[in-house]
Parts: sequence; C-alpha cells; structure tokens
Amino acid sequence: MTQPPPGIGGLTTAEAARRLSEGRNELPSPDRRSAIGHLGGVLREPMVLLLLIASALYVMFGDVAEAAALGVSVLAIIVITIAQERRTERALDALRELASPHAQVLRDGRWLDIDARELVPGDVIHLGEGDRIPADALIRAGTPLAVDESLLTGESVPVVHHPDPAATALDRPGEQSASVFAGTLVGSGNAVAEVLRTGPHTEVGAIGAALGGIEITRAPLHREVAHVVKRVAVIAIALCMMLAVIKLATGADLLHAALAGITLAMSLLPEELPLVLTIFLALGAWRIARHNVLARRAAVIETLGAVTVLCVDKTGTLTQNRMAIRRVVTEDSRHDIGLDDRELPESAHDPIEYGLLACPQQPADPMDKAFGTLAARTLAKTEHVHPGWRWVREYPLSPGLLAVTHVWRDEAGARTVVATKGAPEAIIDLCHLDEAQASAWRARVDTMAREGLRVLGVARARVATSEMPTDPHDFAFELVGMVGLADPLRAETKDTISLCRDAGVRIIMITGDHPVTAKAIAHAAGLRSDEVLTGAELEALDERALTTATERVEVIARAAPAHKLRIIQALRAGGAIVGMTGDGVNDAPALKAADVGIAMGHGTDVAREAAGLVILDDRLGSIASAIRTGRTIYDNLRKVATYLLAVHVPIVGLALLPPLLGWPLLLGPIHIVLLELVIDPTCSIVFEAERPAHDAMQRPPRSRSEHLFDASRVSRALLLGFAALLGPFVVAAVAHHAGADTSVTRALAFVSLIAADLTLVAGTRERFVRGSHVGGNPASVWMVASVVGLIAVILAVPWLRQLFQFAVAAPHYLAAAVIAGVVPVMLMSAVRTRRSRERARSNRMPPAGDAGIHLTPRTRHA
Repeated sequence: MTQPPPGIGGLTTAEAARRLSEGRNELPSPDRRSAIGHLGGVLREPMVLLLLIASALYVMFGDVAEAAALGVSVLAIIVITIAQERRTERALDALRELASPHAQVLRDGRWLDIDARELVPGDVIHLGEGDRIPADALIRAGTPLAVDESLLTGESVPVVHHPDPAATALDRPGEQSASVFAGTLVGSGNAVAEVLRTGPHTEVGAIGAALGGIEITRAPLHREVAHVVKRVAVIAIALCMMLAVIKLATGADLLHAALAGITLAMSLLPEELPLVLTIFLALGAWRIARHNVLARRAAVIETLGAVTVLCVDKTGTLTQNRMAIRRVVTEDSRHDIGLDDRELPESAHDPIEYGLLACPQQPADPMDKAFGTLAARTLAKTEHVHPGWRWVREYPLSPGLLAVTHVWRDEAGARTVVATKGAPEAIIDLCHLDEAQASAWRARVDTMAREGLRVLGVARARVATSEMPTDPHDFAFELVGMVGLADPLRAETKDTISLCRDAGVRIIMITGDHPVTAKAIAHAAGLRSDEVLTGAELEALDERALTTATERVEVIARAAPAHKLRIIQALRAGGAIVGMTGDGVNDAPALKAADVGIAMGHGTDVAREAAGLVILDDRLGSIASAIRTGRTIYDNLRKVATYLLAVHVPIVGLALLPPLLGWPLLLGPIHIVLLELVIDPTCSIVFEAERPAHDAMQRPPRSRSEHLFDASRVSRALLLGFAALLGPFVVAAVAHHAGADTSVTRALAFVSLIAADLTLVAGTRERFVRGSHVGGNPASVWMVASVVGLIAVILAVPWLRQLFQFAVAAPHYLAAAVIAGVVPVMLMSAVRTRRSRERARSNRMPPAGDAGIHLTPRTRHA
C-alpha cells in the first residue's frame, strides 16, 4: 500500500474522536418532527378533539366508564398514527446505513478500515482503483488518479489528479490538480490523500444544501383529502351546534344536548380518510419494497401510478452495466463474438491477450472486466493467458493520451512485454501509422461505432532493456486490433418497455452516448429511434420548441445531467406527469423537480435525498412493478372513498333523525367509536388487500384532472348510503312505535347498521372491480367474522352490554334486523352494477372527440 510522505502520519484515535465531536462525515438528515411534534399533530385532528371533549363531558357528569372508553380510543388513534409516520423514517435510516461507504484511514500509524462517516479533517486515507472518494481531500503521494467526476461536473471524461505534498487548498472539480472530491469514483491509480473537508462542507454537501430552494409539494391526493376533511369538519361543527341548540330549545338537559351535537359531528367527520391514506401508502411502500423499490416518501406511490412519461438513464437501467466484448477487428479479419462463445479464431487471440495485459490485475472498470471475462471463457487453456508474469510498471491515462499502458516481464525474466489499450485515435497515434494506414483503421472504427459499439484500440511492444522510458510514445508499438464492446440490454428490458407502452407510459432514454450508438441501443430495446435529440440541439431550443420536441422523441443523446431539469420542465409544460431516474449529484435538482424522482441504489446520498423512490437493483422492471402497485393503490382508494362516503350516511341518519323526531338518542360517542373500529380495519385491511385489476397495465394512466371525490362517485356513494340507512331506520321506527325499551331499540338498530355496513363492503368491491368477477379476498372473510364475533360478545357480556346501553333482544328480532340491513344495500348494489356493465358495453368504442383520453396506448403512439 502506498505510504504517505514524511511529515504526514495521520491522526491518533483520540484526536480523531475529538474532531468527530464537531460533526460526522455525512449529509444532514431531513428535518423530522420530535415525538412531541408528532403528538401535537395528532391532537389537532378534529375527531380526536371531539373525543376529548366528549370524554371531558362524561367526567363532568360522573360517567367514568364512558370517559375511560373514549380515552382508550384517543390513545389508540395516537399510537397508530405515530407508528405509521415513524415507519417511513426508519426505512430511510436503514437505506442510509446500507449505503454508507467505508474508507481506509491511517490511525495511530496503522491502516484501518472504518465507516466513512467517522472521517475527520486531517485524516490520511488510501485511494485505489474503484474506490468511491469519501471526502474532499488533497493527494499527497502515489501515482496520478484518473477520477470520474461526472457526478459533479457532468463530464464523462476522467480527470487526472497528480500528487502534490505542498498543496494547501482545494481547487474546483474538473481541474487537473491534487484536489479530489467526495462522491467521485477513482478509475485508475493508487494514492494517499489528506482529508480537508467532510460532510456538509464538501462540494457534494454544498450542492445538497442548494436543493433546499426547491419545495416539495404535497401529492394531489393528500391535498384533495385534506380539503374534503376540512370542509366536512366545518359542516359537522355547524350542524353539531345547531342540533345542540334545537335539543336545548325542546327541553333537553345540557348533557344530552351536548352529546347529541358531538355525536352528530363525529358521525359526519370522514376522519378515517387521512389515516386510511397513510396506511394504504405505507403498506404500498412495503409491497413495492419486495420489488427492490424503497419509497422515501410514501405519498409519491399514488403519483407513480399516474405517470405518463418515464425518463430513464441507459446504463444500468436498460442495460446490465456490464460491458461485453462483441467484436474483434484486425487488419485482415473481423470476428463477431456471442455472449456464450467458448472459442475464438486464432487471429482474434492477440487483441484479447494484449488488451487483458493492459488491464489492472484487480479490475474495477466494466471494460477491463470484459477482457477478463472473455479471456477466462475462451483463452483459459491457451498460451495467451500469463498468470505467472510479473507486473513491472503502469503508464496511466492522461488528458494528452487517452490510453493505459502496462509493462510485464515473463516468469524467467528474459522477456519484457508492453501492452496498451485506449481510445482508437490514441492507439493509432502511439503506433505512428502513416496516413493511409490510419485512415483505414478510422474507417473500421466508424463502422463499429455506427453499430452501437464502444471501440478500444489495442497495441503491443517488446523491450530489450530493463530501463523504461518516461513517455509511452517512446515504445515501438504495433497495432494488433480494435475491440468493440457493448453493454448488453437487460433480458427483460424490451418486454418491460412494451408493457409500459401498453400502460400508456412513454419511455424516454437519456444517455451521454454518441447519437449513432444511442440509436442502435434504443432500436434494440424497442424504443422509437427514428429521431434522436442531442444535448447540443436541446440547448439551442427555446422552451416552447423543447416542449414540442419532447412530445415526440424517445431518445436523447449526448445529454448532460444539467439537461435533465429542462427536459422535465418541458414535459410537464406539455401536461405530462413525469418520472425521472438519476444517480449523480447533478441529477438531484431534476429528481426533486420531477413528479416522481427515482434514484438508483448505487447513487449518491444527495440523489437519494432528492428522490421520492430508490430503486435498489436499478432495473426498469422494478419501476414497472411500482407503477402497477401505484395504480392498484389508487383503484383501491377509489373503493375506499365510495365506501366511506356511503357508510357515513346511515351513521349520520341514526345520529340526526331520532333527536329531530323527538326519540331517545340511539347513538352516542361510544357507539361512533365502535363503528370506527369496524370502518377503519375495513378500509385499511380489506380494501388494501384487493388484488390488482387484470388490466392495471393495459389502460392509460388516469388523467391529471381526475379527482377521488368526483360528482359521479359522490352520487353513487350517496345512493348506496341511503340504501344502507333505510333498513336500520325502519327497524328503529318499528321498535320505537311498538313501545320497545330504548336499549332494545338501540341494540336492534345498531345490529342492522352493522349488517348494512358489512354489505356495503361487498357492494363497493363489486362496483369497482374491473373484470368478469370479483377476485377472492381472504381479508374480507376475516373482517366479517371478526365484526360478527365482536358484536356477539358485546351483546352476550353483561358489563359490555351495559357500557353500550344495549339490551338483550329475541333472536328472531335480531335476524330481522340483519335482513333489513342487508337487503336494501344488495338491491341497490345489483342495480348499480348492472347499469355500470351496460354502460361499459355501450362505450367500448370511444368517441373520436375523446381520443386523448380513451384511445389505447398503442393507438396513441402509432
């Protein structure tokens, strides 16, 4: 391992611990609410406030049992809400822990492998090929480092940094100096560096801090739900006060008047909506995590289901990020190589042999690994592989010579061989070819590039002396051939793109490759490649022209990370809902500005912090699975919205009508809480467990203008709700006019209400299932069994019966109450389902005027 120069011995453990107390080498976490903040947020919810008021009233009038029951309910709501919020925070913490890099550091005179978060200014670290640089530092000793700084600069060409023991300050990224920066990747070289800046003080940290200026807006669904709850809360409070005044005016005492008003307000509030939305999205995050997708913000999942355009990087997302040699060209031959070929023609051996000798012994670069893989598969038993040779020297990549040269000596020490590989122009120059030879090789290189191959030249030289020149140009190189490499498409890429197209999601590939290479890869992936937009062309377009261009192209080549933000803005200006992938620091603004920012798991912390989703395996197929989950969640939320609107109608009816008609109160706060115990699990468990619709990925994304509570859904819900009210109200009316005791009337009406609510579940599921029949849902069976068991226990246990003010009713009366609750809902659901199917059959051929909404994705992309 490279040793530091004299005078730089690293820190002691004690001094490092002292400096670490001033801050870890990590980016600051997003601001999070404390436990007190979480508690305050829950206590401000309208339902919780009403429960607390009702509980205080019961205490004031001496009913401790009712007060205690309501207090337990408040505690349960607090625990559930805080637990869901903390779950998302723990998931992010787990990802940050997983992604935390390590560093080799000199402490107490010994090299140690530590968590990079423990680095402090003044530490001496070792940097080698393939290392992710953990902090901003100055190179003090070793060989020059070729560093990929595209994460900071957007430039794909590595920057060479040279050791400088006397340097005192960091230069800017992209400049040839001793300065290296956190988050960048060492391509070649071996050096010792001194840490100068860590954490938020690094170049990466400065860019991360700048992201604070981009505000993350709440998802449309959250805004809509919050708006509905606030409006209904205002109405509920107004009706609560009106009913209380009416009761007092008709001679009721203060307790009964206040409880009647509070019960009505509680029955009106759709308090389940925010909670159910939270649970749905949290469980959705858990479901997509099984597809290697981590949701940093669960709310982005519902937006993902509405994405219309998905902008993806080529490398690692569409391709395997694993280069493979596909062609070898010599002066008089050409050989195409399959991924499974086990043998090579003799004339192809030399380019692979010397290309392998020009690679590091422990390669990290995908192109270097490609030579090793092919040699192991095809040359392992030949004289062209030299495991016993001794490495002598390396001439690293430099801006003036884009080639890497390695010197080797055979086992006997009798022969010295020099191998070099690099950019074709650099190799042609090293070999000192005449113009005719150079032109012939350039033509071969152009042909390979037009077919989407990345080309490297390979040359060799033999040395008769042990003395090595200082410049590789002094070797007498002989050009042995050109090697064409390709990053193979992932096996599922083409099918996944076809699936997304069927789902109405247009894929745009963004790459830094040459347009010819990009076009070839896009064609193989199944993208429309007849038109390619380049980064230079993009910069020349104004905003309107760029919006027009992005509506038709599916390939953008020679693109820099800075272009991504303009692409997103142009697509959104055209009405698209945009998903964007990225992994670099410079990708972060685009990830944050996108409707759905998708960071790659191997990327930077800054990219992950800016994104809403993190794809741990970098696969496009994982993103498609997340889109399916997002659409399923929204489908199920539509069912929940209908159910919640419908189920509150009979509750409000039984809370409002009896007091207005002069009957005794049938529902009190304790009954509303019990109903919430039925409604919340129904929404969060039964509907969340609904299977995906069979056409979830065969229909266009929902419109940006679509609302969860549109007029047609509200009208359907109200019709179902009035049907659910009919049975319980008739039961209560018959029992009251028959002179039944209030406790018996209350018990029969409540049983009928529970039966109607459970029937609403089946009716709502049937109404929104796309297909010929309703899929099985074991959760609904367990839910019905649990609710029936709970009501049976309450009616059977005397102290519970007394708590809810029920009385024992004859079995045949209970059976009649159940039938009265079930039949009207079943009839209304059957009528609505039949009308819906007739309407669907009549609308199978959409009108031409609605083509933008109803045409199938294949038609729209034709």
